[in-house]
Amino acid sequence: MASYLIEPVDRLPFGGPEKARRYATERYQGAVGLNWYTSDPTLRFLMRRHLGAAGLEWAEPRLAELGALMGGPIAERAEETDRNPPRLEKYDRWGRDVSRVVMPPSFEAARADLVATSFTRPEFVAAAKAAGVDPAPLGVAWSYLLDQADIGMACALGTGGDMVVGLTELFAPEDVKARVREIFAAGEFSGEAAQMLTERSGGSDLGALEATAVPDGDAWRLDGFKWFASNANGSAFVVLAKPEGAVDGVRGIAPFLVLTERRDGSRNGVRIRRLKDKLGTRSVASAEIEFTGAEAFLLAPATSAPVEGQAGDGKGLARMMELTNGARLGIAAMGLGCARRSLVESLCYARAREAFGAPLYDQPLMRRKLAELIVETEAAQALVFDGYLGRPRLRIGAALIKLRTARLGVTAASDAIEIHGGNGYIEQWPVARILRDAQVNPIWEGGDNILCLDVRRGMERERAHLPFLERLDEAAARAPEGDDATADLVRRRIGDLREAIGRWHGLDRATAEARLYPLALYMADVYAAALLLEQAGWERSELGTDRKALVARLYAGARLADRGPLRGIDGPAEDLERFKDLADGALVDTRPE
Repeated sequence: MASYLIEPVDRLPFGGPEKARRYATERYQGAVGLNWYTSDPTLRFLMRRHLGAAGLEWAEPRLAELGALMGGPIAERAEETDRNPPRLEKYDRWGRDVSRVVMPPSFEAARADLVATSFTRPEFVAAAKAAGVDPAPLGVAWSYLLDQADIGMACALGTGGDMVVGLTELFAPEDVKARVREIFAAGEFSGEAAQMLTERSGGSDLGALEATAVPDGDAWRLDGFKWFASNANGSAFVVLAKPEGAVDGVRGIAPFLVLTERRDGSRNGVRIRRLKDKLGTRSVASAEIEFTGAEAFLLAPATSAPVEGQAGDGKGLARMMELTNGARLGIAAMGLGCARRSLVESLCYARAREAFGAPLYDQPLMRRKLAELIVETEAAQALVFDGYLGRPRLRIGAALIKLRTARLGVTAASDAIEIHGGNGYIEQWPVARILRDAQVNPIWEGGDNILCLDVRRGMERERAHLPFLERLDEAAARAPEGDDATADLVRRRIGDLREAIGRWHGLDRATAEARLYPLALYMADVYAAALLLEQAGWERSELGTDRKALVARLYAGARLADRGPLRGIDGPAEDLERFKDLADGALVDTRPE
């Protein structure tokens, strides 16, 4: 039954119950309230593929519980936190600086549930291994579902946790290691960590940073100002600074651990200037942070004969940046989460909204747009899951995956707003926040240009394109029988990509840098197409169905085919003819009637 009043405007002469049902509030149920696992055939497909039938039997009840949590309380609390974001309590009643971030109750409740149910918490990982189940795919699924609800929360829980724990175990004093183990007893995704790199000079030009550290026994004293520090309410930070006397540049940078409490239990010299008034991701507290004589610990070897102008062995920054690929995959997953949520909201809305005498869902132009969203989202899904679960992990994979999926999150959210029409532009509807949140993903952990420069670094210094191309060959070789045209197209493009990379190596330096962006996009396109073919081959052999082959065919046709002078206008209309296969394989409404 409706929960709203019937008013005089509902009884106008040209109105009536049949017209009014078109905009009856109760008909417009979006993603919130769905079980995000049981309603997502694509995720169930991936879990079956990566866990096997026996592993899925153990995992599926846990995945279903998680899907209900994410699609229910976590998604609902995300909206509440967005409306009531964190606030800074700067001073106490006597004017003393407490720099305390006060998180809203909706955030604290969501975080408690998420930490308690994380698929990366130690006890869950141990239980999965004891049952003979690989916990890695389940950890990716957990993040994938959370990212559809709130990428700000995903940032708050996960940013820098692996970096803090890993580097601390390698280099910190024993008593500090013990303290960090206590802080992260619930696992790395507990919301206690942050990485503080960016200063007012910008986040990309790390060599220009000014934060300075001086030795103090087996610790250091750190002073400086970080301009954009997310998860400011955490308690363990990785902070980049230059040891006094180091060279002023990238070689002089080293990572340090800073805890909010000193060894003696007193408050450390960490002051929050102000919280950032951000466009989106309001559930993660981002701040300007000043370090004033903060106790810090070098996260690099303290060698007896350091290289002149450097701290430790001079490899602290490089060692830390190796962990950045994991963070970039995390941001790529956030882009995928935004795209998936945008797709689900679009499908739900199009099925309910009627115009010109029919549901939007049944109209050819809308079906074209929805089919495009489905195909692009599943291509991004293939990239992200391969980035996490493929072995060996590709050196340039994370940069290419983030390049594609972070941007897709923005364009998919924009499409979802357009599908919702004017309603989509209103904050009471769900997609406006998704767009605001998604816009940060191309910035976090490196913008497009920085990602392209990292691809160049990997190709020039490590010849990382060779294992990348081998992975493409491997994936394409697993294509299903019966769709030789798509497999041949992808294999040709892999060959073309080899030639393009070879030609790129011969360009002058300035031109080669300018051409990095189209080259990287080409690499990402072929990568996704090859992975979709690989999925299609597995589906055909294990399940006897061909939906992924359809997705691979549509993606390759849109991204890799020569469209000809008519730009494909005269081509087959599989996106319309098999739209039901595409849509039913993307979303099943599991809500009770």
